[in-house]
Parts: sequence; C-alpha cells; structure tokens
Amino acid sequence: MSGSAGISPPPTESLPVTVIRPVEGWRRIDFAELWDYRELFWALCRRDIKVRYRQTVLGASWAILQPLVSMLIFTVIFGRLANIPSEGYPYPVFVFSGLLPWMFFSTVVSSGSAATVGSAQMVSKIYFPRLLVPLSSVGSPFVDLAIASVILVLLMALYGVSPGASLVFLPLCLVGMALVALGIGTAISAITVSYRDFRFVVPFMVQIWMYITPVVYPPSFIPESWRWLLYLNPMTGFVDGFRAAFLDKPVSIAVLLISLVYASAIFYVGLKYYRKVEQRFADVI
Repeated sequence: MSGSAGISPPPTESLPVTVIRPVEGWRRIDFAELWDYRELFWALCRRDIKVRYRQTVLGASWAILQPLVSMLIFTVIFGRLANIPSEGYPYPVFVFSGLLPWMFFSTVVSSGSAATVGSAQMVSKIYFPRLLVPLSSVGSPFVDLAIASVILVLLMALYGVSPGASLVFLPLCLVGMALVALGIGTAISAITVSYRDFRFVVPFMVQIWMYITPVVYPPSFIPESWRWLLYLNPMTGFVDGFRAAFLDKPVSIAVLLISLVYASAIFYVGLKYYRKVEQRFADVI
C-alpha cells in the first residue's frame, strides 16, 4: 500500500447543503423577537430621555414653555381675533388640551423619522431588531406629555374646569396617538436612510396636518356636509378624545373607533415597510 494513501472524504452528494438567500419582498414582523429585546427598547428610551434633558439650559421647562407659548399665541389669534368657538369652555383651556396630544404626535414623528440615521453606527455594526430604534422614539415625548399635563390640570383649576367620567378614554387615546405617530415615523425613518433630504419634508407635513386636525377649533366648527373629511384624519378622534377626557366632554365612540382602525393600519403598514427595506440599511446608511 502506498504511504500517501488516506481516507478519502465522502462524496459531496451525501452532505447536506444549506443555501442562504436574502428574503425577497415584504417580510413578516417578528413581534416575539421584539419582545425578547424589550430590555434594549427600554435602554434606548432611557438614552433618548437623558440626551433630551442632560446639559440643557431649559431642561424639562421646554416641555411646558412650548405648548404654553403656543397656547397664548393661538388664544390671541384664533380665540380673540377670529372668535373661533370653543364649545363653551375657556379658549386657553380648550386649545391647550388640544395642543398637548398634537405636540406629542409631532415630536414622535420628528424624532422617529430621524432615529435610524441617528443610530447609524449601532445599526451597521451589531445585530438587533432594527425596528426598536424608531419605536423607542416614543419614550421622551411621553415624559414631555406627562409634564405638560400637570400644567393643563393647573390651568383647568384656574378656570374652574374639572374632568369627569370621560377620563376613562384617555389611555385609549394615548395608545392610538402612539400607533399613528410610530407608524408614520417608522416609515419615514426607513425612507430617510436612502433619501436624506426627505427629513426636510417632515416639519412642513406636520405643520399642514395640524391645521386639518381639530386642535385650535372643535369638529363642530366644520360644516356638517364637510365633516366626514375631517374624520378621515386618524388624529381627529384622538385629539378630540384627549380633550374630552380632560374637559368632561361627551366622547364620540364611533369617531374614536374609526381613528383606532386607521391607527392600527398605519402602524402595521409602517412597520411592514421598514422590515421590507431594512436589509439594505447597513450598505447605504
């Protein structure tokens, strides 16, 4: 026998072959994986809160000053000069209770749309569910909303307005607003990775959206024949519901349910689109 003879490897036909290919098209949302990484989600939320309030001149005061100054301006322009009705409530309380949910929504959309590009180093170096980055943008605005809500309660006490049974709808309104904002912010976050100038569209879009939402006017201000267009806006039910929760107004259950359906659809589509394009983030970010 030759000394160079040895054991020959088995024929390749008998070995299992695994072929790894990228997933084409729309990818499913792995909610179980997102739950497994919930500690990272909370860590990202805490990071955003610390970044927002650390080494700032105004700190938490900004969460109070921004809606308060806006309330004063809108009260003069729309409440005094334009005489827009406020359903029998003092206009400062009426508009402030509409500004708080809207500012929560606009902040989540703005910060969520820039979240992926802002976390480029982390996204391109390690694996984790990328969806956690834009989803975590909801943490800091919730803190701002909680702080500003204290001012709303004080303003209500000043004008002699007290909440009532409608307050039970407040959690539903908060969840709905978060779903709409996160759905839109997540989708724009994915688009901004490839088209960086798209982030300049967001402030303009949010500003226009505010004036087609009953923030500075009640839904009854719109003629009844045109009011159905207002209800196509998913934020209509949540802003009006948030205001009703604090001011003890009757809550329109039908409008709130319609907004919840829209919010769920927007949230799902936004997350699905993000999952569809996220596999190329590391290459273009």
